[in-house]
Amino acid sequence: MHLQTLLSDTLAGHRLTPDEATFLFSVTGPEVFDLFRAADELCRQKNGNRVTFVRNQNIHITNICKNLCGFCGFGRTKNSPGAYLFGESEVKEQVRAAKERKVSEICFLSGVHPDFTLETYLQFMRWVHEVYPSVHIHAFSPDEVDFVARKENLPTSDVIDRLMKGGLGTLQGTAAEILVDDVRKTICPAKVKTDVWERITREAHGRGLRSTATIMYGSTETPRDRAEHLDRIRKIQDETGGFTEMVLLTYIHQKTPLFEKGLVQSGPTGRDDLVTTAVCRLFLDNFDHIQVSWPKLGVKMTQMALLAGADDLAGTMYLDDVTGEAGGGMGEYLDPKEMEHICADLGRVLAERTTLYSIVS
Repeated sequence: MHLQTLLSDTLAGHRLTPDEATFLFSVTGPEVFDLFRAADELCRQKNGNRVTFVRNQNIHITNICKNLCGFCGFGRTKNSPGAYLFGESEVKEQVRAAKERKVSEICFLSGVHPDFTLETYLQFMRWVHEVYPSVHIHAFSPDEVDFVARKENLPTSDVIDRLMKGGLGTLQGTAAEILVDDVRKTICPAKVKTDVWERITREAHGRGLRSTATIMYGSTETPRDRAEHLDRIRKIQDETGGFTEMVLLTYIHQKTPLFEKGLVQSGPTGRDDLVTTAVCRLFLDNFDHIQVSWPKLGVKMTQMALLAGADDLAGTMYLDDVTGEAGGGMGEYLDPKEMEHICADLGRVLAERTTLYSIVS
């Protein structure tokens, strides 16, 4: 394939194929700048000069998890040192802090505790809304929906309905990692299979419950696996329009079982982070927004991702033990003033948004 022709055709409206995306993931040397430039141009066509963020806070619930994925340094068994499960007082204390900070979104950050039930999840949301009735709850994942549905012997569609009635605002698109079952067998064998993740996501979208899309890249998958993942996500979006954004999650390797067992040598390089950002922007033509994770990349690489197709800085966050436990070195809070600084340095304008991308200011 000829890179310049492919990029020119894509900017003119050509829809990339998985084969072409696989090729783009392999771009190296000075040609990466041509790839970044094309992704940046497409991003500007969709979003102009604007970069967005949401004022949010993670709420930690438990690090006890049934999955214990190979790419994760966060999860613990019940009896592991450092295992915790917060109750009502601890959760509400975190919510009160979020209310004082005037966040618009609360995001649950939690392992999938083997004892959790549907009522447990509904209770968490009641605790949140008892303290902060107006806040948007972004929580759970297709894996969690499947887990409690099987435990309750209910259709997953009924679980989604109950969660929506209980106050769920949007569904987390996590547990996707790479939607290729051969990869999932290695990195997250206890999680739902690809087809189940897709079915539950479609059920949620069909009920008006929107969700994020995610890709966790840089562990054991190949460029072709990434392309197949993106192709599946794009097809869902074609048919449902239910994804709010694509969230890029670089694999943090230092303290994870995959690295400790020698199954991976390291996480993605800086080139890979930026190339993946650009390919996501170019391939996902039916997405308006590509989100970069500053806790995982750090502020300087995050700024560069805004030149490679990304337009959203995620949130203020305040807490991110998942990244920290895996070996990520960034802090847990990014001040909007710092966001504004890195955007202005690029000639971009920062705007605060809601979870569903309405502009606040």
